[in-house]
Amino acid sequence: MPTAETIISDLKKLGNPDQVAHCQRFFKTAPGEYGEGDQFLAIRNPNLRAYIKTVWKETSHEEVLQLLQSPFHEARLCALLIWVHQFPKTDDEGKKRIFEAYLDHTNRINNWDLVDLSAYQIVGSYLKEKDRDVLYKLAESKLLWDRRIAIISTWIFIRNHDFADTLELAEKLLFNTEDLMHKAVGWMLREVGKREKQVLCDFLDEYAPTMPRTTLRYAIEKFNKEERQHYMELKQKLQK
Repeated sequence: MPTAETIISDLKKLGNPDQVAHCQRFFKTAPGEYGEGDQFLAIRNPNLRAYIKTVWKETSHEEVLQLLQSPFHEARLCALLIWVHQFPKTDDEGKKRIFEAYLDHTNRINNWDLVDLSAYQIVGSYLKEKDRDVLYKLAESKLLWDRRIAIISTWIFIRNHDFADTLELAEKLLFNTEDLMHKAVGWMLREVGKREKQVLCDFLDEYAPTMPRTTLRYAIEKFNKEERQHYMELKQKLQK
């Protein structure tokens, strides 16, 4: 049965030391940046995913938790993707255990890719038929990653044409100061618009003039040129 120690040893062999500096720049690890201090092995994503396929079935919950404590970004991503694989294959008690452990360790889910590749598949999937108050508690958190988890988790609802929580959370998170939140909210609004364009337009008619420019650009990315221009002009008129 794989242990966290053996998995990390295997991951180190898959890494590329020549690409570590690039990863550190890309994921903003300098002092004061959102990924400050994160360490990388520089593993190509296809190689990491291929490796996970060989270990996820036999890796215990306890070892995943140990793996999540690793200073290496790819080890934490490996832990989360093991849970993503295990989640739909386990029973209700197993799903609850993964969901609760995930939320207990959001301080280790501490970069945008870690959130984006796991939140909707674990938190969102667990809450599909349940009370979703926890998302609103996460949205009030001082921790950036909690708030990103809150909005990204709704992607699974959006795919089922269930937009209410996305729109309510977007309204709540719209004026967060972090660029990563501007992008996350805009992205989820765009996903709503891909399924029900008028729902997105109704939201934008109210909020486009005041929402962050990045959020608006992400939200209207799939619109035609005239539609994009219309909403950007709404914002520019207010600024004048």
